[in-house]
Amino acid sequence: MKISVVTPVFGFSGVPLAQIKFARALANANNDVDLVFGQIDADLSFPKLDKVHVINMKKPNVRSLLFSLIKYFRTSRPAVVFSAEDHLNIIVLMALILSGSKSKFSGSSRVTPFDTYSNTPFTKRWILKKLMRAVEWRASALTCVSQGTVEEYRQVFHNPPHVCVYNIVDDEDSRKRLNQPVEHEWLLEKVRPVLVAAGNLAPWKGYADLIHAIKVLNKRKQVRLMILGDGPLRNELEELVVELGLSDTVILLGNVENPLKYFTHADLFVHSAYVESLGNVLVEAMMCGCTPVSTDCPTGPREVLQGGKYGYLVPIKDPEAMAAGIERALESPIPKHLLREAIKPFSEHAVLKRHFEILEISST
Repeated sequence: MKISVVTPVFGFSGVPLAQIKFARALANANNDVDLVFGQIDADLSFPKLDKVHVINMKKPNVRSLLFSLIKYFRTSRPAVVFSAEDHLNIIVLMALILSGSKSKFSGSSRVTPFDTYSNTPFTKRWILKKLMRAVEWRASALTCVSQGTVEEYRQVFHNPPHVCVYNIVDDEDSRKRLNQPVEHEWLLEKVRPVLVAAGNLAPWKGYADLIHAIKVLNKRKQVRLMILGDGPLRNELEELVVELGLSDTVILLGNVENPLKYFTHADLFVHSAYVESLGNVLVEAMMCGCTPVSTDCPTGPREVLQGGKYGYLVPIKDPEAMAAGIERALESPIPKHLLREAIKPFSEHAVLKRHFEILEISST
């Protein structure tokens, strides 16, 4: 079956990496898969995808993709189209309508609708809401990556069609990478427990709170923290580490090619975000056998961790509570059999089965 997976920009962040994993899984299930990017930065190292045809449309933003997608749908004629993120979903739906395509379409929403749509007339977010309402009839399915986000859509839209379908986290390629060796001395000669965090170094990720939590915790129990990822706050966070006297305790490693191997060798994974649609990285950590400690965001972590069954939940923006949660987790890690149980809904097989059931098409 010819399938297209469309995403706006390649980068080392949640949506593009999830879509790459999704495209690979579809190809491994014997489908003919195009992975269509609006833009792939030439300076970034793109992963090797043997069975997937990668298309770079070289467009600077989502709205500029419209006419390229119309042409693509007329010539490639996929049976099914998947896209992610609301702005792109609207453009893809418009392109499908204007091209006369008969493709089935499934659009995934990855962030809270409160940040995307508005009821304030003539604002950009109000226009987006009107556009989505105008084109959503063309969608075969609209999905969210957590049940909590589905509930938020029910608050923003009247009787929305959205249903929950998780991202693929546990797949064959990830399993190969999680046991790769690590070379960092903190993990090779573990003189103190090592915690790891990962993600975009942006304000809503709460890394300043996490660093303050390490300062609090180290008065009682000596640990180390490795933060993987890059972003606009990197310099500010590095300055905070120096200011708090944590230079031998907290390290920012930037983007790493394989974060999973760090999760496997760490004692805990710590997630400090203020808002989250789901939190794929929590599932990745559990897949690696790493006990998670997470802020209790409005959606995402509570659902993934089943209210604390599979990890430790702490209040947002509270370094003292975060420090206490880390201490509890170090004393009582989550048993490995529970972590294996937690990730079952995020397996390659389970997620593809769910997508195809919703679209009412055969997965074979």
